[in-house]
Order: sequence, then structure tokens, then C-alpha cells
Amino acid sequence: MLLRTRKNACSGLLRLEFATLVPHFDPYFLIAAPLARFRALRPGTRAVLFMMVMVVCFSILETTAKYLSRFYPVPMLVWCRYTVHLVLMLMLFAPRFGLGLVRTSQPAGQILRAALLMGSTSCYFGALSYLPMAEVKAVSFISPLLVTVLAVWWLREKVSRTRLLAVMTGFLGVLFIVRPGSAMIQWPALLAVGSALCYSAYQIMTRKFSETENSFATLFYTAAVGCVLMSFVAPLFWKTPDIRHVPLLILLGLVAGFGHFMLIKALELENASFLSPLGYTQLLWVILFGFLAFGDLPDTHSVIGMAIVVGSGLYVALGHRFKPREEPETAIE
Repeated sequence: MLLRTRKNACSGLLRLEFATLVPHFDPYFLIAAPLARFRALRPGTRAVLFMMVMVVCFSILETTAKYLSRFYPVPMLVWCRYTVHLVLMLMLFAPRFGLGLVRTSQPAGQILRAALLMGSTSCYFGALSYLPMAEVKAVSFISPLLVTVLAVWWLREKVSRTRLLAVMTGFLGVLFIVRPGSAMIQWPALLAVGSALCYSAYQIMTRKFSETENSFATLFYTAAVGCVLMSFVAPLFWKTPDIRHVPLLILLGLVAGFGHFMLIKALELENASFLSPLGYTQLLWVILFGFLAFGDLPDTHSVIGMAIVVGSGLYVALGHRFKPREEPETAIE
């Protein structure tokens, strides 16, 4: 009897203590506390974290696109990427900006710029459908080198001899990757080069009006133009999706849109000259995801070529004076 009384007393005490704790438990604490700690970080640290999230998002995008290309035509995948991206933009930013999302002083330039990025995405997805992820990504990293060459001709920028030497060295690195006997010595390797060319022209246009255009409007035009243009093409290649693949098709646009949003947030806190080299860490994620998802690993010659291309790109990026709102040249998605 005495033992039972003690048990009842203990259980009553536990219920009393739990009752006193429950009213003070805030379910939002699980989100609010980490968010408060994140906001307390230095702006440069937060910018780096935003860039790292962007890098992972774009790596997931490429892995998902390569997997889905086994089942669906590339134009259909590109359409899904831009359409979901557009829906995400409308849901997140239309209530905040309204007509400001479409307000621009250079509509023709915005459309051409977005079309170049869409062309880059199409070529890139096409290359991924045939070739290993890491090698395609490494070839796409010649984009900063091409930007340097185009800037001399288009923007009349002066380039030092050492930067020109770095550009030439980077192109030699590509020859290590695309060489006789490698998996890259196929015609789809030209798609990877075409992607880099389109993205380089896209970057040049970004430089020309990065200080006059709203970054959110630019992101909206990127999604809207890609969606509209691919809506004319996708029906010609349409294949009814398997219900199992619908979440992955939606994921294409989600990670692309969120990745670009992370890039915008990073650029609000730091200059592109600081952020651009961080984009090269994507090569590490692409190698990891390519191995885990497809069993692909670059050979020794490809690794040497990647190191040369990345090293040349880093030298060019660190030697270039970016404008405050200019996008890093490695964010190719």
C-alpha cells in the first residue's frame, strides 16, 4: 500500500512538472533559434553559406537532369526546369514586387540574355545525357576564360599578358579532358563547349546592365523567357511522365530557382570577386554525386585537366574587378 502511494505521488509529480513545462514550449523555437544564430553571423560568412547552398542545389539539378535524361527528351526537361522556376518566382516574389518583376529599361536585352541562358541550359542538359558529369562540368568551367576573351572584343576591357596566358593554359587543360581515348571524345562534347559559349555571352550581357536592372526582375525574365520559348519546343518532344518521376521533374525547377535565389542573397552581402572562386567547389560535389548515382569517376588525365582549368579560372576570376552586383562566372545553371 505504501509502495503504491509512493508511485502515485511520483507520477503526480511528473505530470505536474510536465504541465509546467508545456506552456513554455514554443514550437517555433526549433526554427527561430538557428535563424537568429545565422543572422548574427558576419555578412561575409552568410554569403559563403548562401553560395555553398547554391553549389549543392546546382549539383542536385545536374544529377537529376542526367538521371531523367534516360527516360525523357532533353527539351522536355529544360521546359520543366524553367516552368517550375517561373511558378516559384510568381509565388515568392509577385506579392512583394508586383509589376516591378517585369519592369525593365532594356526588355530586348533581358529577353536575349535569358535566351542565352536557356541555350546554355539546353546544351548542358544535352551533354549530360551522353557524358560523365564531372567532365562536362570541367569543360563548362572554361566559361570565365571565354568571358575574358569576349570582354576584350565586346567591352573593350584591357587584359594583362598573365591573364591571357592563364586563358591559354585553361584551354590546354580542356585538351587533357577531351582527348583521344577519353569518354569525352564524342560529338556531345561540343554541346558542353556550346553551353560555355552561351553562358559566356550571357555573362557579358550581365556585366553591361548589372548596375541598372533589378536583380529580381532579371531572375524573373530568366525563368519567364525560358518557359515561353521552351513551351513552343517541348510539345514536339513530349512524353507523358511516369508518376514516379513527377517529383523529380518538379525538383528540376525547385533546385534551379532556389539556387539562383541563394546566389542573389549572397550577392547582396558580398561582391562577386569574393564569391566567384567558391563556384569551383561544385566540381567536388559533381564528382561525388556522379559516383554515387552513376558510378562515374574521372581518370587521371581528366583530373589533371580539371586542375588546370580550375586553376586558370581562379587566376582569371581573382584578377578581374567585378562590379558589386555582377554574377559569379561559375554559376552556369
